Amino acid sequence: MTQTSENVTWLTPAAYTQLKAELDHLSGPARVEIAQKIEAAREEGDLKENGGYHAAKEEQGKQELRVRQLTQLLQNAKVGEAPADNGIVEPGMVVTIAFDGDEDDTLTFLMASREYASSDIETYSPQSPLGTGVNGKKVGEDAEYELPNGKKASVKILAAKPYQD
Repeated sequence: MTQTSENVTWLTPAAYTQLKAELDHLSGPARVEIAQKIEAAREEGDLKENGGYHAAKEEQGKQELRVRQLTQLLQNAKVGEAPADNGIVEPGMVVTIAFDGDEDDTLTFLMASREYASSDIETYSPQSPLGTGVNGKKVGEDAEYELPNGKKASVKILAAKPYQD
């Protein structure tokens, strides 16, 4: 799991290992593979009309962007520091909310970066409208956030507990 706070990203040891392995692959074997694809396409002839060459160059650009993203993320990472179990909504917490105070209409989600979204629980970014609205609120408090259509929605914080791997 990850959380982003003032350019520092908190990672569980498992998330750090996963992202580090991805970075190692992309900056090692994957770079060699893409260079070989580009070279093979280059040998096919005219580069202006060579779809394989252009596709490989585009893939290389996307791969290099991901390498830069992962490098920056891992440089600013703190591993293993879970948020406090104090009932305050913050990144790294599993949050349960009730829409418009209706405790029959609830949503439970992990407030975390999308870099590590668990398939077990829905993940909302702290920068999302909902994440921004509930961040810093305490259990029992109401929060408001803006919907895509510009209207406001209100929720009540029912629970906030640190995520457990």
